[in-house]
Amino acid sequence: MIGRDELGDLLARLCPMYLLLDPEGAILRQGPTLRKLRPGRSLAGQRLFAVFDLQRPRSVTTMASLMQAAEGKLRLRFRDPPHTAFKGAVAPLPGGAGAIVNLSFGISILDAVRDHDLTSADFSGTDLAIELLYLVEAKSAAMAASRSLNLRLQGARIAAEEQAFTDTLTGLKNRRAMDHVLDRLLAAEAGFAVMQLDLDYFKTVNDTLGHAAGDHVLQHVARIMIEETREKDTIVRAGGDEFVLIFHDVEDRRRLERIARRLIARLEEPITFGEETCRISASAGTVLSSQLPARQASRLLQAADQALYQAKRSGRACHRFYDLAMEDGGCDGGTASREPEG
Repeated sequence: MIGRDELGDLLARLCPMYLLLDPEGAILRQGPTLRKLRPGRSLAGQRLFAVFDLQRPRSVTTMASLMQAAEGKLRLRFRDPPHTAFKGAVAPLPGGAGAIVNLSFGISILDAVRDHDLTSADFSGTDLAIELLYLVEAKSAAMAASRSLNLRLQGARIAAEEQAFTDTLTGLKNRRAMDHVLDRLLAAEAGFAVMQLDLDYFKTVNDTLGHAAGDHVLQHVARIMIEETREKDTIVRAGGDEFVLIFHDVEDRRRLERIARRLIARLEEPITFGEETCRISASAGTVLSSQLPARQASRLLQAADQALYQAKRSGRACHRFYDLAMEDGGCDGGTASREPEG
């Protein structure tokens, strides 16, 4: 008949998480993996129920009831931190000589590997735990790669959308972005204002100093517009020396007049380009979204353009508000000098 030592050696190879119990429930031997879970603290000599909390079935509280549960599954955990959880099965030894309890981690294997630094050598060669770990690691790696790819694709999409909506020379929004903004504001039935601004004398700069000087001036103009507006407002380079400013939640004429004055005043300041000095000005026309019964983007832009035309007819370097009388060409829309300060 096989001796206790030989049995222990055999079990250590086949069941590295076994417990050999005497008839009273004391632990006689333990598998090498269980020994690794409690380094420096041998389980030998301790009572099974003092080391483990049997959670299922709850009726198992003595060695006798453990023997009766031989055909069922056990669920238990260490009473001490980190309270590692186990699944188990018990096999009574012949002649009432005790029992063998074989343990496994079950679904808590990931926590056990992390908490106890386990490797493949700590598991039986037939244990599916290793394959499970490989599958989990492969899935984690695949998910990480997928997340990384999604982030890169999202970043590329955002960059592409930003590029599609941005004027490359000035960094301002382009016409495509303007259409999106106007459609969104009109759909939300929000109050806003549209200012169309053209640079005066810009063609002279281009013709006399060249396109490099013209590009420099346009970039300088863009910086001024950004500085004189809020982050929530939209500044658009509509093309050439034409700009559109959309003021969100603003329909106060006095406030818009002050903005127009500041813009024109700053744009008339000399602009240095190398050893040359560039001089421009600007004309602007503004329409309030509430002025037009038919809230259409094309109609708002047309009205702002009509106000701009009146500003240019008035001698340039000034600002006009849209007025319904402009439809018949009979009103100049008001000037900066006529608007009272608030």
